Amino acid sequence: MQDFFEHDGLRLNYYVDDFTDPWTDAPTLLLLHGAMANAQRFAPWVPGLARRYRVVRMDMRGHGHSSVPAPASELSMQVLMRDTLALMDHLGCARVHFVGNSAGGYVGQHLAMEHPERIETLALFGSAPGLKNSQASSWLAHVAQRGLRNFLADTIDDRFPPHLAGTPQVEHFLDALSDNDVPFIGRFVGYMSQQEWADQLHRIHCPTLVVVPGAGRIGAADVYRPMRECVPRAEVLVYEGERHSICEYLPDRCVADLLSFLERHRALAHDA
Repeated sequence: MQDFFEHDGLRLNYYVDDFTDPWTDAPTLLLLHGAMANAQRFAPWVPGLARRYRVVRMDMRGHGHSSVPAPASELSMQVLMRDTLALMDHLGCARVHFVGNSAGGYVGQHLAMEHPERIETLALFGSAPGLKNSQASSWLAHVAQRGLRNFLADTIDDRFPPHLAGTPQVEHFLDALSDNDVPFIGRFVGYMSQQEWADQLHRIHCPTLVVVPGAGRIGAADVYRPMRECVPRAEVLVYEGERHSICEYLPDRCVADLLSFLERHRALAHDA
């Protein structure tokens, strides 16, 4: 189900997929995409999740079918958190299992730190503690010179393994992500490229799954080390040899690992 809600003067798009038994009180799983992406990028995940969970996907402001904010409007982690909390309130969700890909995971990390009462578990796919220790600040000049689609094509090896280059899947990815408001994406990436909070990770106390693309080329090689060392209840999985966009080209593997994590913690919570 696709729907919209009004918040902060914007119309924000979201989807709800729920094929759970109607007599059960199914937990809510909230999926948030990365920069330049949209909620539809998680569509291949839905069949494997929606039988057990009420699956909610939102287009972040300025992405997908959500409104593009005015150029002078505030853009911050606090704003993105408020958008997400507003959706949860709109749907009557006191707590959710949060899944974030890349920048979507940045929002999830801050929600877990700032609003721990709203986050049951946290699952992060290709989502380090910020984008500051990466080459992201150089992307903007490349986009300005080459255009968004050409930039993504030029850097596709950062996101997909070589054997997928030029395939219909990658071409579809390039088409989908290039359909963005470039000035807003510039603001979004520019802001995220200045953010880093590794020294705050100890504040995440919920069970946390960290899935690391082992051959990811966005960020330094050790950018995920603070996750392992500082998040008290972190479980770290490394997808050896895989690029940043694991959520795109390994959806079944991601879903299987996510379900294993969620079901394990549901069992532990029940036993407690």
